[in-house]
Amino acid sequence: MERLRSILTRIDGKGYKAYKDLAGEYRFPHFQLFIDYVQGDPFASPSRIRVRVPSAQIAWKPEWMSDESRLTALEDWFVRKWVRQLERLTLRVSGTGKSGLITIDRPGQAVLKRTAVVVTPHWMEARLSIGLPARGRTVLGKAAADMLLTALPQCAKQVSTLDEADQRAIEKRMQLVDNQQAIRRVMRERGWIAFVADGAILPRESGISDRPLRGGQVIPFTAPTSLRQTVSVPHGGAISGMAIPEGVTLIVGGGYHGKSTLLKAIERGVYNHVEGDGREYVLTDPDAVKVRAEDGRRVEKVNISPFINHLPFARDTVRFSTEDASGSTSQAANIMESLELGCRCLLIDEDTSATNFMIRDARMQALVAKGKEPITPFIDKVRQLYEEKGVSSILVIGGSGDYFDVADHVIMMDQYLPHDVTAQAKEIARSFQSERKREGGASFGEITSRAPLNKGFEADRRGREKIEAKGRHTILYGTQTIDLSASEQLIDSSQTRAIALMLRWISERADGRTSLREWLEAGLAEVEAQGLDILSPYRGKHPGDLALPRKYEIAQAVNRLRSLQVKGENSG
Repeated sequence: MERLRSILTRIDGKGYKAYKDLAGEYRFPHFQLFIDYVQGDPFASPSRIRVRVPSAQIAWKPEWMSDESRLTALEDWFVRKWVRQLERLTLRVSGTGKSGLITIDRPGQAVLKRTAVVVTPHWMEARLSIGLPARGRTVLGKAAADMLLTALPQCAKQVSTLDEADQRAIEKRMQLVDNQQAIRRVMRERGWIAFVADGAILPRESGISDRPLRGGQVIPFTAPTSLRQTVSVPHGGAISGMAIPEGVTLIVGGGYHGKSTLLKAIERGVYNHVEGDGREYVLTDPDAVKVRAEDGRRVEKVNISPFINHLPFARDTVRFSTEDASGSTSQAANIMESLELGCRCLLIDEDTSATNFMIRDARMQALVAKGKEPITPFIDKVRQLYEEKGVSSILVIGGSGDYFDVADHVIMMDQYLPHDVTAQAKEIARSFQSERKREGGASFGEITSRAPLNKGFEADRRGREKIEAKGRHTILYGTQTIDLSASEQLIDSSQTRAIALMLRWISERADGRTSLREWLEAGLAEVEAQGLDILSPYRGKHPGDLALPRKYEIAQAVNRLRSLQVKGENSG
């Protein structure tokens, strides 16, 4: 600590590059400080530091780290406490660029495995970004000393000191994650795709906020009696709610009655959420994937033949490629790419789907003969998909009652409350017989795996590699821009940064023989065994801004890489 003070005194008033002398390790009374990277300019990316507090300084309990889900929840809790402490920090630093900045990767409503805080039995380590203060490009050594020798130790002390309220909060978090994992186990055992607890608050604050809507008009979720199930959990007794079984489930109802709100909650249920979110017990099969139409995306040798065949000019749909997919073609590709990865449930909202992909009614069949229509609509494949491949579907349907014929369950949302109207929908289907003819053959068709080639992953830009995430929905890859705005289950920009690094990981290994699914599962297994740090260029130092993505969102980035080249083979 005194050595750090000495360096700051010595470089005060010098040129900004003198800050490079700070790189290294320093011992403080209650923690270690690692200064891993020093920015070269006050306007450049902030410097990266780590604060490591020994476990002897923290009154934590070993059972808080007894399994991976508890450990992730504990690390997330400490990240949030760091966020609160840094928000309360009052630094009187006026300077150039990012002078005086101290930040940590901020989590949202979901609990994700992150690199911002790492907890081991021996220590808790926080990875922070700081803006070393300067006036122009002159070092402000005294201001830097205030940050590193006064403000930072105060924050570290506050975070690592667990009072009774902290202890209770952590115990509450542990109980929540235990209950969430218990429900997920029951879901697997009983064949449920999703579970939505009674009392859940599904509406969000706004279209740009993931926080729960509050106020007198918020209607808590109440399961219909016929779909209500009760699950015993380790803490607090039993939890009841709506269980959606495997099969084909429709969510119907009038506009603005909560159909898409329910589906949105279900799609986010692949992640656990924090206490107070309202969706703590909205849980979904982790292999559920939201798909939609996506005009203009590139498709590389995807087998879309279950949905599209007999294109003009005899274009191949078993190994279909295009630089500019239509709505229906892109939705078919999105589904087949998800199935290729092992998806167990498709989540589809009619509002974001291509109409001609979802349905072709009897009148249109009469006018345009099947021989002239290459698209087999989803309605004719959805049951085959479940019965032959074991893949369920949950669909928001507002305009096509023909789907009543193929549904196992129909849930109607009425003023944000669900009602089981399956029997009524089936009776309507019997009373108003559809005259449309089934299309697409007697079986679903083949799902084809693809093996990426190394030469499709070149990321050179002006003579150097360029792979960088820009926000949640954009990755700059060499001279290309990967657009992930249609990846609706990608919820955090830190996941996007991890995806960008995973692209590099794949590029170093792609051989044209190993399938994309195999590479992704191998990479995520390596991450699970060794931590997300292994992906970072700052490995062993400061990879503090990553969060764990699913294989589906990584694959969505790979498949939107316009230079992607693959080999394909039939996987049945």
